[in-house]
Amino acid sequence: MAIPVGPDGGTITDNVTATAAVEVAEVTQDTVEEVSRFAQYIHDSIPKLAGFGMRVLIALAVFFVGRIVIRWIQKLVRRSLERSSADRGVIQFVDSFLKFGLYSLLLFSIAAKFGVDTASVAALVASGGVAIGLALQGSLSNFAGGVLILLLKPFEVGDYIYEDTNKNEGTVKEIQIFYTKLSTIDNKTIVIPNGMLTNSSLTNATAKAERRLDLKVSISYQADLRKAKALIEDILMTDPCVMKDEEINVFVDDLAESAVILGARAWVKNDEFWPTRWRLLERIKLTLDEQGIEIPYPQLTVHVEGR
Repeated sequence: MAIPVGPDGGTITDNVTATAAVEVAEVTQDTVEEVSRFAQYIHDSIPKLAGFGMRVLIALAVFFVGRIVIRWIQKLVRRSLERSSADRGVIQFVDSFLKFGLYSLLLFSIAAKFGVDTASVAALVASGGVAIGLALQGSLSNFAGGVLILLLKPFEVGDYIYEDTNKNEGTVKEIQIFYTKLSTIDNKTIVIPNGMLTNSSLTNATAKAERRLDLKVSISYQADLRKAKALIEDILMTDPCVMKDEEINVFVDDLAESAVILGARAWVKNDEFWPTRWRLLERIKLTLDEQGIEIPYPQLTVHVEGR
């Protein structure tokens, strides 16, 4: 059997083997060169990577130390304001504003340590001031509202307020830079933008130490009006929380379709308003029942003419 011979006098099998060996050698050489270049790149980059890693560690250390310093400054300012008998709302507002400003300064300083050109950043912020102002006009309005609340004092921390626009109500717990937090009777938290509170009407139910208590009681037209008035007046006069040095009135408020509406007015301390109201209504109901004075249901009398 004849063996194929190539152009160079060797067999075809030998030629294929030689070609494969050359290709393997070339691939190996290329791989070695790539590995060598990568190793050289790593070797050349080690100082830069080490320097960058050191800057990251320094930045983290500066951030954590700065955070401790910021908390210490906040605590110092808070104690100083408390010693000066400042309003709680002012203390909360200053604390929130101080925290925001100090953290911004800290981050700006860390960015400068990483080689960020602070002048360029300042120029960029200045040139984008109009756009930022338009984008944050709601927040700026809330910030201005917070300042107005602290200056004009329509309410303070601890007051119970009614916000008339969205009918929110609750006890003021915090007055922050942009928002005011209310705590409701059922322990929910309502967050209201300061701008909304300054641009709409609100009712401060606890602005004064005393509050007038208004009650309305319905009795039937057949009941003894004078007796009912005397009973309600006696209940008001004997209640320990009703202020006796203030005016106490019991009067006919309305002649309604189904009942005579009696009104009762008295003054109580603000923190005793709701317990006193609930207690008086219960006592009036029980007393009127005992004395046989009817509190009627709504009713309609129909007269049918005969045919």
